[in-house]
Order: sequence, then C-alpha cells, then structure tokens
Amino acid sequence: MLSTMRKQEAWKEERKRGTSRMKGLLKFITCGSVDDGKSTLIGHILYDSKLLYADQEKALELDSKVGSREGKIDYSLLLDGLMAEREQGITIDVAYRYFTTDNRSFIVADTPGHEEYTRNMAVGASFADLAVILVDAKQGVLIQTKRHARICALMGIKHFVFAVNKMDLVGYSEERFNEINAQIAELTKELSLSDVVVIPVSATEGDNVTTKSENIPWYKGQALLPYLEQVDVDDTEEEKGFYMPVQRVCRPNHEFRGFQGQIEAGSVSVGDEIITLPTKEHVHVKSIHVGDKEAQSASIGQPVTIQLDREVDVSRGSVLAAGADLKLATEITATILWMDDDVLTNNKNFFVKLGTRLIPGVVTEIVNTIDVNTGEEKPAALLKKNEIAVCKISLADVIVVDEFNLHKTMGELILIDRVTNMTSACGVVREVNEEADDVKEVDAAFRAELNNQKPVVVETVLSDKINVDFLKKVEKELLLDSKHVYLYVPAEGEDYTNVVTHLVNAGIVVILALSKEADLKIDGAEVLAGWESEVDATTADVAEFIKKNA
Repeated sequence: MLSTMRKQEAWKEERKRGTSRMKGLLKFITCGSVDDGKSTLIGHILYDSKLLYADQEKALELDSKVGSREGKIDYSLLLDGLMAEREQGITIDVAYRYFTTDNRSFIVADTPGHEEYTRNMAVGASFADLAVILVDAKQGVLIQTKRHARICALMGIKHFVFAVNKMDLVGYSEERFNEINAQIAELTKELSLSDVVVIPVSATEGDNVTTKSENIPWYKGQALLPYLEQVDVDDTEEEKGFYMPVQRVCRPNHEFRGFQGQIEAGSVSVGDEIITLPTKEHVHVKSIHVGDKEAQSASIGQPVTIQLDREVDVSRGSVLAAGADLKLATEITATILWMDDDVLTNNKNFFVKLGTRLIPGVVTEIVNTIDVNTGEEKPAALLKKNEIAVCKISLADVIVVDEFNLHKTMGELILIDRVTNMTSACGVVREVNEEADDVKEVDAAFRAELNNQKPVVVETVLSDKINVDFLKKVEKELLLDSKHVYLYVPAEGEDYTNVVTHLVNAGIVVILALSKEADLKIDGAEVLAGWESEVDATTADVAEFIKKNA
C-alpha cells in the first residue's frame, strides 16, 4: 500500500511539472491478445490517479481479496463488469470509461482480445483516435498483435502506442525489450503505420503506467499516462476543401429552410459560393447558425445550420461542398470487415450507410480476402465472420463518395442487413469507380440483385383447387415476406407475352394465371410450368415453392 501511495504522489508531482494547457478530448482503445493485461492497465491508471470514488476503491480492494492475485489488488475488475467475464478472467464485451486528469479528458474503450470477438474490437476501434496495443513481454509480437494493429489501421487509427507489458516477469530486461521493439518496427513497416511509440510497462505493478519506474532506468521516454496527456492526435494532413454531409433539413417556418450537419473539413463563411452534391447546383451561403446563434463563419468539427440564397434540391444524404473534389459514383471498391454470423456471398444485397446517406446496394464481387493475421491476399467465393476482404459494391443511385485516405467521412461505410436491420460489415472505400455519366446501366440482373431474388414466371393453370382468390393469398404471403411479386390475370385473348417480359425486366416474380397451358418462353427468366401436381394445395406451400425458385 505504501508503494501505491508513493506512486500516486509521484504522479501528482509529474502532473504539476507538465503543461498547464488542457488538451482536447482523447478517445483511445486498448487491445491485445487474451490476458495481455488491457483491463489491468486501465484499472491501474484509474486507481493510481485517484479517479475513483471511495466506495469503488473499497469494493475493488474487497473483490481482489477473493481474486487470483493472492489478495493483491486486481485492477482489471474496474472494467470487467460482466460476471461471465470475471469468471473466465477475460474481457468479452467493449467496456467504455470516461475520466479526466488536470491536463486532459479521456474516453477509453477496453476491447476483447480473443479472435471470436474481433467485431467487438472493431466497434471500439471505430471511435478511437489512438490505439494502445499491449504486447506480452514474455511472448513478444503474436499473430493476434498483428490482427489488432491491422484492424485499427483499417478503421483509420493513425496513432499507436505499443505497451510492452509484464516487464516484471522478464526481470525488466532491456535486452528483451529491444528484441520486441525490433519486432514492432517490422510490423510498423508492414502496415505502414506512421506514428508509433513503444513503452515498457508492468500493468500489475504500475511500472511506467502513470509515472516513470525506478525498475526501468534504461528507458528514457515518458510513462504511458503522461504521454497520453500530451500527444497531439490532430491529423497533420488536412482534408482538401470544405464539405458538410446534410443530416437534417430544418424548416421552423415557411420563410426559413436550413441544412444541418457537422462540418467535416475546411471552413465556410457567409457569402461563400458552394456546390450541392450530387445535384451540382452552385449557390451562395446566406446565413450560418451555430446552435441558436448566428455566425459569420464556421469550421471543421462544428455542428451548424446553413441557409442558402435560393431553393435547391437538397435533402438528408446530400453534401454541401467547396473545393473538396468529392466524387459521384454508383460503384465502389471497399475493404470490409465481415461481422455477421452468416457468410457473405457474391450478389448479396444490403443497405449501405455512407456519410448521412442510406441506400440499397449489392456486393457484386468478393475480389479477395485479406488474412487478418498475416496480410496475405487470397481469392475467395465467400466471406466468414471476422474476415477481411476487398469487395466491389454497386449502389442503387448516384452517391457522394471518396477514397478513405482523401476524405475520411465520405470513405467510411457500413453494410446493414435489409431483413434483420443488423450491421453486417464495416469498411472503407479504396477506389471510386466513376463513370462518364455517373449513371450505372440498370438492367434485369441489377434489379434482381437489389431485390434479392431472381425473376421467374410461375405459369398457373386455373382450376377449382387453385383459383384467383387462392393466388391472391399466395401473392400476399410473398409480399409480406418482402418478395417483389405480381399476380397477373390476363383477359381472354390478351397478348400477355409482352407484359410478362416487361415485368421480368423489372426484376419481378410473376404469378401468371391462365385458363389453359401455354408453351411460354421469356428471355432472361425461368418459366415454372406444370408444378401444381408437385405442391400441396395450400397457400403456404405454394408460397414456399415460389420462394425456393425465385
């Protein structure tokens, strides 16, 4: 206990000597292999820095007495809130914690290390500016270490701290630290990481966590927390131009129409000429409102309401821009992390969320998978949970988009399952496949992809058993199951072939009710005829038969 008190006092002195200027909020993630000490590290920061309430501190000390450290304080208990996690000794969910020191405010995401929970870790990485990746001093850089670094880089994190933990178990060996430092240098080169710092620590004993350790005199850098307090995570390379994705159209009365959103790059002033995308209308800024106050200008990071000098075709998902050179396209190539339990195959359709736009889209091709551990690229026909792949995606309409490395917000996307409304994947845009006219040719195949079905013609000969009322019930069941279907009952003597052809080209399943058999052939569609004897005459059975064939 005395050593802990000395650490706390030393840390307070170190803070006094530090900068008096409060840095901005730092959002960071801790990740690493199972049992690398992520939760312990953050818990030790909170404990040493006296950022706990007295009852929390007392509860921690009591819980630790029945823990695995022979009565010593188990700092990981501060973050591992689920009983199942405690029983297993691992973190399985993302634990968020907010805390503030004299020099900075922090939000930390403590993420699971096991491969099974890669998607949980990716969620934590998506919000972070910096990653603290723990490396076990006894084991060095593992495949899991590479996996976490790769995913963090994929999610746009540019600042990395590799905390070489459990230095106490290797006798605080400088030689061992240098060996691991060399491994990290190779990883940095492999992933093209730009801002990397390596710090030797012991999360359980508190060495180099909040204050410099006497046990590691050969290390001349900062302890972890002082480094986090002063690190500058502002992007050195500013994005080109000004742009603001429109989140909401504000119309408090008939005289005012404003467009609300957050400025993602650059600045804008009253009187500036800007362009509306994707409609490409040139307009001027009439007024700018920040909160309930009118302003002459606004810049990156500010939520604003912008009023234009004339009426334009702008809605949620549009973008206001100037000099940003954003692209318009209906096809993109993206690197995605697949997060769904079901596999991804070619031609599966989703809602694509990009910027503030939500639009139907189809994964037309899985170009190749990327081994999340080694970086090796392999051709693949499907994608399993926690795998990374490069995919081509077709969109139902022209969208505003750009490569992730050029304009971050317009290059981030998620894929949402159209049935369950669950997030199936997250990723970043690598290439924008612009077309000369910015319009993708829409044909029967494309419509079928979007509808998640193939157009078939169900030729039905009407009888006492299967009549029009019966088929209306089948049609209703299919519609309620999100199928695009149309019951067509042609009049006596009507030339129905052309009508059916048009319906098929629209990607629709056609239930064609005829008075007698017809030798029907439709280009681009399968015609199901003579099926009645193979299916029980219930609406549910017929609907299921059609679904299996469509």
